[in-house]
Amino acid sequence: MDTRFNDINRVKMGDESKSVDGEVNDNTYYSKTDAEVNFEHRYTTPETRLYKKRWVIVCLFSSYSLCNSYQWIQYGIINNIFMRFYGVDSFTIDWMSMIYMLTYIPLIFPVSWLLDKKGLRVIALVAAALNCAGTWIKVASARPDLFPVTFLGQFTCSVAQVFILGMPSRIASVWFGSDEVSTACSIGVFGNQLGIAIGFLVPPILVPNVDDLDELAAHIRVMFYITAGVATFLFVLVVIVFQERPEIPPTLAQAAARRISPESYSYTASILRLLRNKAFILLVITYGLNVGCFYAVSTLLNRMIIEHYPGEEVNAGRIGLTIVIAGMVGSLICGIWLDRSKTYKQTTLAVYLMSLVGLVIYAFTLDLHHLWVVFITAGALGFFMTGYLPLGFEFAVELTYPESEGTSSGLLNCSAQVFGIIFTICQGKIMDSFGTLAGNLFLCAFLLIGTIITGCIKSDLRRQLANQQAQTAAALGRSYVQDHSGTTLLPSTHM
Repeated sequence: MDTRFNDINRVKMGDESKSVDGEVNDNTYYSKTDAEVNFEHRYTTPETRLYKKRWVIVCLFSSYSLCNSYQWIQYGIINNIFMRFYGVDSFTIDWMSMIYMLTYIPLIFPVSWLLDKKGLRVIALVAAALNCAGTWIKVASARPDLFPVTFLGQFTCSVAQVFILGMPSRIASVWFGSDEVSTACSIGVFGNQLGIAIGFLVPPILVPNVDDLDELAAHIRVMFYITAGVATFLFVLVVIVFQERPEIPPTLAQAAARRISPESYSYTASILRLLRNKAFILLVITYGLNVGCFYAVSTLLNRMIIEHYPGEEVNAGRIGLTIVIAGMVGSLICGIWLDRSKTYKQTTLAVYLMSLVGLVIYAFTLDLHHLWVVFITAGALGFFMTGYLPLGFEFAVELTYPESEGTSSGLLNCSAQVFGIIFTICQGKIMDSFGTLAGNLFLCAFLLIGTIITGCIKSDLRRQLANQQAQTAAALGRSYVQDHSGTTLLPSTHM
């Protein structure tokens, strides 16, 4: 039997038990009984508060995430220029992007464990420090004989990425209210997407395709110095500004999560629980398929555009920019929509289906020899495919609450990296043998599979349920206190 009803019955029957303050003397007031104190402790509303600093935290995270994701694509978008400068083949330059995916796979589990044990601030400091170090290593690599050095710098930045990708949903949960979490997560992902957009746009402008290698080296060095300066500034800001968590939790669900003892939490047990969650596993697969396709399209975009539009390196970057900018708009719209509607599965399925439609249209219009058509179709593709990113994060948190947001996000991203490597290699080989249309249709087939699987995911919104239960219990507690305040505070009737 629920103990809260025992407590209520005891007071209703006049069993005041033993007063918290001891004996009650004549002409004094009764104190609350043990039953009432225990009841209010368990069922009254915990204090929650939203701090203005939450916007500073998420924007700072978004900024250093931007700096890191910019570097992911800065080699691939001018693939042909770096091939000539370093004297390597296109597949080697593709690995400058794929190293981000490969590094993530073995490191995500120890980093997720570290996030659970040490918290947001430690992870943010390590991420910003590694990103800063990687940029300065690249500064020293702007010579044709130093490709191993530039690869080391890119590898260091790829390690920093592991400390970044799982953070948006965690920051949203720790700092933001229940009607803001999806929007906050979208802002966190927004920085990553904006960085990719800048990575598409800026390198073709800063590093033109000139014949003289010394002049080319000077352009590359300028690009690396600018990146290093920005990364250093952001690292200093993280050291000074970034805070672990607010003093008072923002939501009832977060207040409940804080009451869980760290000693009672097992990272291994959490992983096993997630792996037994069928709905989450289906989401892991579908997320990996969708985002893996996006990684492949982004990495190979320069090759696709140059094949049909020779000499259009700058426009290849602008098309990539269009994809990501449209996706950023899609992410924010989807985040705001989720906060208002809570229709996680329906929205995810609709966006997934439109990603498939967008890629099919893009594939069949790429070779029409009208760049303006490619800009339009690429923008439509980006709106849905990139807009899917925060949807996956937030749907995962709902399906796995109260498990750590960093762990669920880590598994999603791990799946995306695995599929990203497979799709990039396979599509590249298919393009070499059969052309860009065949390569894009290869991706379309997997997006179709992902759409079907998404329709099979059970919509078990556990975080929403936890917030509703906490609010119901709090309302019950307030009602009880109001109903019995007269009983507990009446003057003594002893003669």
